[in-house]
Amino acid sequence: MTDQDWMTEVRAFVGKQYGRVHAWDRVNSPMIRQWCELMGVSMKTNAEGKVIAPPAMLQVWCMEGPVQNNYPPGSTTENPYEVLKLLEAKGFSSTVAVNSELTFVRDVVEGEDLCYTTRLESISEEKTTALGTGYFVTLIMDYVSLAAKKGDDEKVGQLLFRVFKFRPANVHAAAPAVEQAPAPKAKRPAPGLSDDNRFFWEGAKQGKLMIQRCKSCGDLHHPPGPVCPQCHSFDWDAVEASGKGTIYSFVVMHYPEVPPFDHPNPIGLIELEEGTRLIAQLVGVKPGDVQIGQKVQVEFNTFDGDLTLPQFRLVA
Repeated sequence: MTDQDWMTEVRAFVGKQYGRVHAWDRVNSPMIRQWCELMGVSMKTNAEGKVIAPPAMLQVWCMEGPVQNNYPPGSTTENPYEVLKLLEAKGFSSTVAVNSELTFVRDVVEGEDLCYTTRLESISEEKTTALGTGYFVTLIMDYVSLAAKKGDDEKVGQLLFRVFKFRPANVHAAAPAVEQAPAPKAKRPAPGLSDDNRFFWEGAKQGKLMIQRCKSCGDLHHPPGPVCPQCHSFDWDAVEASGKGTIYSFVVMHYPEVPPFDHPNPIGLIELEEGTRLIAQLVGVKPGDVQIGQKVQVEFNTFDGDLTLPQFRLVA
């Protein structure tokens, strides 16, 4: 196929409309609040008391995450970026975003259901830039608020998204691989020591689970600190706990996978017999078998030669 023939095939896609992609969730105030906190702006409401989504959030509501886009049941999954794949197959393998222009028709408020459609707007003539030679591809996404009554859907905004697909200029041959020494094995991070918690870690090295105790009111508390959280006394000592307890709550950490920890990594909030709680890794148990209320017993394990940690194992 000549260059002209395959490019004619690619340009035949210009004007194609791709079906609706629905938001996984309705516009909601918790997400709006988090956005406003991160961006340092105030939440606003309309005359009806509904929270208004900041206009720049328009893309957020329908963005794809770890799960593929939310296509309506029974619809054919379409790929609005199929033209980019065709260009890649012809050697235009590199991509750089050029334009992202949002146009807002009206405010979006909590409770609305959004979706968008995509239209391949244009493909430029072949262009040569400092990056390389390629084509500018422009896509238009129309965002719509879905109405309860069919046919009353309302356009709320539009996104123009343009990329440059190109063959890189001045591509250099890869340098021969240099054999590198294996990376050093990751070590567990050491705890931060202070005058307030030193007794806890020294106790762990001796196989003792030490808990801070207020000498004024007798309150046991963890993590240790300079002041009793109950009576605000600075006078404290430490007592050895039995190490027996129950799982008050837990999480199973999947991501990020941080060496040298095993994954999935179960972490428990342990309620000790003495009444206080502490967070520790659960060992010798499959993540799916952990349950609230299970009995556990402390054990002390040493890592990297000198780091001793209290961990908890289920009691049969």
